[in-house]
Amino acid sequence: MERFELCVIGSGPGGQKAAIQAAKLGKRVCVVEKMEQVGGVAIHTGTIPSKALREAILQATQGRDHLTVRGEIKAGRIDIGHLLRSCQRIIATEMEIVQGQLRRNGVEIFTGAAAFSGDHEVTVRGSRGEIRVTADKFVIAVGTEPLRPEGVPFDRERVLTSDDLLHMPALPETLVVIGAGVIGTEFASMFSRLGIRVTLVDRGQRVLGFLDQQIGEALQYHLRNRGMVLRLGEEVESVRVTGDGDRAQAVVDLVSGKTLKADMVLFCRGRQGATGPLNLAAVGLKADARGRLEVDEGFCTANPDVYAVGDVIGFPALASTSMNQGRRAACHIFGRIYADAGELFPFGIYSIPEISMVGDNEEQLTEKGVPYETGVARYREIARGQLIGDEVGMLKLLFSPLDRRVLGVHIIGTGATELIHIGQAAMALGGTVDYFVENAFNYPTLAECYRVAALNGINKLRD
Repeated sequence: MERFELCVIGSGPGGQKAAIQAAKLGKRVCVVEKMEQVGGVAIHTGTIPSKALREAILQATQGRDHLTVRGEIKAGRIDIGHLLRSCQRIIATEMEIVQGQLRRNGVEIFTGAAAFSGDHEVTVRGSRGEIRVTADKFVIAVGTEPLRPEGVPFDRERVLTSDDLLHMPALPETLVVIGAGVIGTEFASMFSRLGIRVTLVDRGQRVLGFLDQQIGEALQYHLRNRGMVLRLGEEVESVRVTGDGDRAQAVVDLVSGKTLKADMVLFCRGRQGATGPLNLAAVGLKADARGRLEVDEGFCTANPDVYAVGDVIGFPALASTSMNQGRRAACHIFGRIYADAGELFPFGIYSIPEISMVGDNEEQLTEKGVPYETGVARYREIARGQLIGDEVGMLKLLFSPLDRRVLGVHIIGTGATELIHIGQAAMALGGTVDYFVENAFNYPTLAECYRVAALNGINKLRD
């Protein structure tokens, strides 16, 4: 029997960082990973594969993410094998990096499915048999898996989840995406870029309803402009497959009476925590209806010896925040102080076009009763935007008219997820909108949007 001071279950972003942080504190640490290779969902089926597919699609379609002309490319001209091979190369590289980091820090890795078999014990069942691991403390970082409702005929060919996309036999000519959340919107925009006729269905009235309304409206406009059909405010009644072989077709029936037919259906109606196989009852824990665990500020569950981090604890369910949670949990376990940057973190949405945000949006500030002013810059007004031909892009600043502090930044367009960190830094340091006016930016760059947006907002204060 192996004994450790910390056992981490899951090797995704949260698990990796928890294990490495504990190892750097001089603790004996192990990681249990059910897959044959480390990296978790983030590397094998989630974050990295989807972004790798996006980059492969962009390169196959002139390498830009802001083309607005419809019909530039047809799916039949793109080799799905080429796209997926590109993804696999990146996945393999990332996997090697993670494995190297864990081994360099002395973290022992066990491959197999973990289940609690006692207060301080897990049984690991893998291809090489069964072993028992005991530990003083545990961190659960098993991540999530796609929601698969009963009655939906998932077959990895006509009806798929996002986890199935790396095994697509061929690109469809028509596609229905169910769910206009982050995952559904990202994939819908990618496949639309390939010339596939995409229909995006969601029960909500807006795509990505949590976005700043102006940014959300801009996204919907550009999705429609590329030929995508948006069926918003629609509830799905059933999903079925008709016909056989090459004549098989996916059919989506809506409560409104509409029927949508396509070569393929991508079901993206949420994810649930992958806690089912863990036998949580053995350590006195119970997950909620979505398989998630409740934790306190130090990421400790109701059992003081069991912690949880990452997507399995719910919002915000980002790889970036999961990494910080892992480090913080390890420090909390072993009584070390971890400098916490607070709740200020950026969201990145890798749709085409790209979107990112930090801080509050207009609706949130209005609900809180916080006065604000807005400043907007459009990429087409910026020299760099003209050079790259991005007529889609827009950067929006929200700031206080009283003390001029930046309250939120919202961006759509090329490089949004990179540009957002300038606004994030300004907000974290208590910066004002005047910073963007008073300081120089390289010319020509998209970062100049901050100055133009700041000037646009300040001019409104003078009216």
